[in-house]
Amino acid sequence: MTMLLNEEQTMLRDSAHDFLQAQSPPSLQRKLRDEGADLGFDPALWQQAVELGWTAAVIPEAQGGLGVGFAGLAAVFEQMGRSLAALPLLSHVVLGGGLLLAAGDATQQARWLGAVLDGSERFALALDEHSGRHAPQTIDTVARREVGGWVLDGDKWFVADGIGARWLIVAAQQVDAAGQDEGLGLFVVERARPGVDLSPLHLADSRNHARLQLRGVRLAEDMRLAQGDAGQVLEQVLDRARILLAAETLGLLRQVFESTLAYLKERMQFDVVIGSFQALQHRMARLFTELELLESAVRGAAAAIDQSAADLPLLASLAKARAADLAEKLCNEAIQLHGGIGVTDELDLGLFVKRARVLQHSLGDAHFHRSRYAALKGF
Repeated sequence: MTMLLNEEQTMLRDSAHDFLQAQSPPSLQRKLRDEGADLGFDPALWQQAVELGWTAAVIPEAQGGLGVGFAGLAAVFEQMGRSLAALPLLSHVVLGGGLLLAAGDATQQARWLGAVLDGSERFALALDEHSGRHAPQTIDTVARREVGGWVLDGDKWFVADGIGARWLIVAAQQVDAAGQDEGLGLFVVERARPGVDLSPLHLADSRNHARLQLRGVRLAEDMRLAQGDAGQVLEQVLDRARILLAAETLGLLRQVFESTLAYLKERMQFDVVIGSFQALQHRMARLFTELELLESAVRGAAAAIDQSAADLPLLASLAKARAADLAEKLCNEAIQLHGGIGVTDELDLGLFVKRARVLQHSLGDAHFHRSRYAALKGF
C-alpha cells in the first residue's frame, strides 16, 4: 500500500494550503466566534471551496465529480486543521454525499447529488443521541412504518453543521406496524417538515452544532435511503469520516507543535532561550515522534479507503484513537510549555485546543475506538 500522494492529489493539497492560509487564518475563526455566527463558518468561504472543487473531490466522475480520492481529500482536511478552517465539508460531502452514493437509489442520487456538488442545499447527518455512542443498538429514534411511508419520533444531539442545512439524514430504528424491529434505517428529512425542530447547540469550538427533535414527522417511502438494515452502509461511511477527522487533527497538532517550537526558540529565561534546556528538548522530541506515527496511521487509513481494503475499520479506529490520544497529550504539553500565556484567550493556542477537544470526541473518542479495535481483532 502506497501512502504517497499522486500529482493530482499533491496539487489539491498545495492549493488548499495556499487558499486557507490566505483566506481562512485562525483570526477568521476568532471573528466568527466573537460575532456568534449561527452557521459557524463564512458562507463566502464555503462557496469558494465549492468553486475549487472540494465538494467534488471524492464524488465519482460518472456522477459529475472529480474522483480524486480520499487520500487527496485527507490532505485538504489536514490543511483545514492547520488553519482552523470551519467548513461543512465533512457533514455535507463525506457523510451526506457518501450516504447518498452508498445507500441511495438512482432516482435519489439524481435528485440530490447535484446539490452535494454545488453546495446549494446542505446535508447533515443526525446520528448521535444523548448517550454519545455510535452503535446502532443505542439509537432510540424510531421510524414506524405506516401505509405509504414512515413516522419518525426521537431526539438527536451534536448534529454537525445542522444549522442552515436543508436536508437531514436521520438514523432511526425501523419498526413495522406491529412494533417488530426491522433494523436500522436512514431517512432524508427536510428541515421545513412539520414536526422538525432544530436548535443551536454550543460546544467549546464555537462551530455549528445542533439538537434535533422529531415529533410525528411523516415521510414518504422514497425518503428512505436503503432497503433493509442500513447499519453496515452507515459504518462504512462513518469510517471514512473518522479518518478525515484524524487528518484534521493531525494538521491541527502539527500547527500547535510548530508554534510551540517557535516559542521555545524565542522565549528567554535566565538570559538564554528556554529551547536550550535539555528537558524541554526531550519533551518536544517525544511529541515529534508521536506526530510522525500519527501521520503514518492517517495516511495508511486514507489510502485504504481508495483501495477498498478489507481492514479499513481497523485502520479507521487506529487512526482516530491515536489522533484523540495525541490531541490530549500534545495540547496539554503546548499549554505548559507556553507558561502563563498558554491559558489566555488572546493566544491562538486556545482556539486550537478547543477545536482539538471537540475533535477528540467526534464520531467516537479514544476509549470507544480502542474498544472497537479490540473487538474487531477478536479480543
